[in-house]
Amino acid sequence: MLRVLRGAGTRLLGPGWGGDGARARLLGLQQRLPPPPPAPVPAAVGRWLLACSGAVAGAVVLGGVTRLTESGLSMVDWHLVKEMKPPRTQQEWEAEFRKYQQFPEFRILNHDMTLTEFKFIWYMEYSHRMWGRVVGLAYILPAAYFWRKGWLSRPMKGCVLALCGLVCFQGLLGWYMVKSGLEEKPDSYDIPRVSQYRLAAHLGSALVLYSASLWTGLSLLLPRHQLPETRQLMRLRHFAHGTTALVFLTALSGAFVAGLDAGLVYNSFPKMGERWIPDDLLAFSPTLRNIFENPTTVQFDHRILGIATVTAITALYLFSRKIPLPRRTRTAVASLLAVACMQVGLGISTLLLYVPTPLAATHQSGSLALLSVALWLMAELRRLPK
Repeated sequence: MLRVLRGAGTRLLGPGWGGDGARARLLGLQQRLPPPPPAPVPAAVGRWLLACSGAVAGAVVLGGVTRLTESGLSMVDWHLVKEMKPPRTQQEWEAEFRKYQQFPEFRILNHDMTLTEFKFIWYMEYSHRMWGRVVGLAYILPAAYFWRKGWLSRPMKGCVLALCGLVCFQGLLGWYMVKSGLEEKPDSYDIPRVSQYRLAAHLGSALVLYSASLWTGLSLLLPRHQLPETRQLMRLRHFAHGTTALVFLTALSGAFVAGLDAGLVYNSFPKMGERWIPDDLLAFSPTLRNIFENPTTVQFDHRILGIATVTAITALYLFSRKIPLPRRTRTAVASLLAVACMQVGLGISTLLLYVPTPLAATHQSGSLALLSVALWLMAELRRLPK
């Protein structure tokens, strides 16, 4: 409508309004008019981002299974295109196996491994890497198409560029993580494993990519509720944001548990062995090292974060009962509490049963489910634009 007014301004003035003074007045009127609102981003972009977040979730789960089956160090080099073709002949498999035999994991942990057993762990890592390439293409190719069609607003272009950059960075970070497990460590007699710091960085960047894609997709597809901006609603919104951050931090701490095999040190609950606070909680020096390098402390911290998370979610649910909320928002709050209780049950069961692979993988998937519902709730509680 504003464009019509601007374009037809001269005709609306009529023949008696000619002259420089009338044109100046018309120009001043046009300058005072507000700019037209930006065109809405098509729903197809939102659905694409939700599909991308699902692909990232699959990569995270597959990566967790690869870690749990101790398959992550089976491929000892990295090539973007060359490694997409797996070995086919017996000679090619034997050559690949000989490369693996030159690295510490084979000599220390798998010195009696057969070629058949090697093929299993190799295909696990291969599947994870190929899925990562699928994820990259799922971001980059549709992004180029939507950009060319003009379906992306200026802010959305920046968001899409950041997501595509992050998915490429994620692949490089994955190889950087694997390299830490292939390095020779003459002074160490421990089982070869990747650095827990690099593992946490790899998982953390994947969670950021997943969260950003899911949040943006939900923001594009879910209409905002007409919620009155009361003090209680603002407190609930801040509470939901803090709880989501706690869920993210708890999931990230799980990377240190996995990286140090900390789930195997105290397989009892609620106590750790016979004590509430184990004797070796601060065994390393300096003290700060314990937080990231002591398996006992890492497991203790993960327990505390898990308990704090489910407590915060329960309090969030009880507080939300005092506020009139739309049905969809109430469903999100109730779902968050249900998934949190399920996740706690999975975590305790994984610990008591000495970390069986299927249960541990389900527990990791549960952390993604919990983060997803928390982001859904945040999307439901968004403010209306001014």
